[in-house]
Amino acid sequence: MRFVMTFIWTFVLTQMACYIVGAMNGAAYDFQTSSIMGVIITVAVIVLGEIMPVKQDASQH
Repeated sequence: MRFVMTFIWTFVLTQMACYIVGAMNGAAYDFQTSSIMGVIITVAVIVLGEIMPVKQDASQH
């Protein structure tokens, strides 16, 4: 479930960022390019989240 939510949020935020940056530069909005970027960023976020070490203190148990 966390991967699905990660994909949804990353996809939506990437679409929004591409639209805003394109509007500021006067470029046309391209849904396909933004979608590809969203998938790539989602994979990067998931991989980084899995390889980062997790520190667990005894007080957290």
